[in-house]
Amino acid sequence: MSAAAPALADAGARPDGAAPGAPAGGGPRRAVRPRRDTVESTVGSRVLVTGVLVLTSVYFLLPLWWLLVAATKDAGHTFAGSPLWFSHFDLFGNIADLFAYKGGIFALWLGNAGLYSIVGAGVGTLVAAATGYAVAKYEFPGRRTLFAVVLGAVLVPKVLFTLPLFLMFSQVGIVNTYLAVLLPSIVSPFGVYLARIFAASSVPDEVIEAARLDGANEGRIFFRVSLRMMSPALVTIFLFQFVEIWNNFLLPSQVLIDEQLKPVTVGLVSWNALVQSGQIERHMVLVGAFVAVVPLIVAFLSLQRFWRSGLATGAVK
Repeated sequence: MSAAAPALADAGARPDGAAPGAPAGGGPRRAVRPRRDTVESTVGSRVLVTGVLVLTSVYFLLPLWWLLVAATKDAGHTFAGSPLWFSHFDLFGNIADLFAYKGGIFALWLGNAGLYSIVGAGVGTLVAAATGYAVAKYEFPGRRTLFAVVLGAVLVPKVLFTLPLFLMFSQVGIVNTYLAVLLPSIVSPFGVYLARIFAASSVPDEVIEAARLDGANEGRIFFRVSLRMMSPALVTIFLFQFVEIWNNFLLPSQVLIDEQLKPVTVGLVSWNALVQSGQIERHMVLVGAFVAVVPLIVAFLSLQRFWRSGLATGAVK
């Protein structure tokens, strides 16, 4: 036996390098069980979080459910029976009456809202993507200042811009035109902020340099390479823009006078103002509000997969 063995025995260590008290021969060690208070704390946290999510979902979905139930009842029984369950079903007749009222003005309002939302969100997404990409990938004087201004603009409520925009549009003569709603809709500081984050995280500098070495100009790199890599982000920005423009009320109500140019939000509010005077039934407003929500639901469901991946990509940054 070597002289080192007694020293190891005195120190309480084992010659095979295992910890004192461990089973000989390198056998499996006993699994360490988690403490009971830790497990109970984890389960309690999950229950609490789940409860909060359920209450939040009920809070937001209950008005939509009430609106759906109210829209399915015929005009004479809007508030009859249970407010949260179906009775006197006549949804399709209500929708037919809605689109036939005043020569189909509601369909025109829906078309205007779709025009403002699709064109404004599409052009606004492209502008936000180009601006965010430039801030993320190019070095130029005032770059940080520009991004700071964009962040500051995100914090300013858009309601404050309504009166200045009305005065500006009055001077150039575009009040009561489609441009009065479309031009402000294509500017989105929050979209620029998201595009900058997505471009920095999803478009590697090595790819841009490789495209430059292949002879591609900056415009081709942006449209053929970078936009494709930023596509989940573009869907996210488009959805945010689409919902914001569709739900916009204050700006169109101030810059549009002609009833033929109004979006559905302004039209429904004008109908609601006529309910008290008896010129229109409240049931017509409820059915119109339900129909106006359907395009938003369809947009989210059809683009949900791209929207989720876009949010996950932005969360990495």
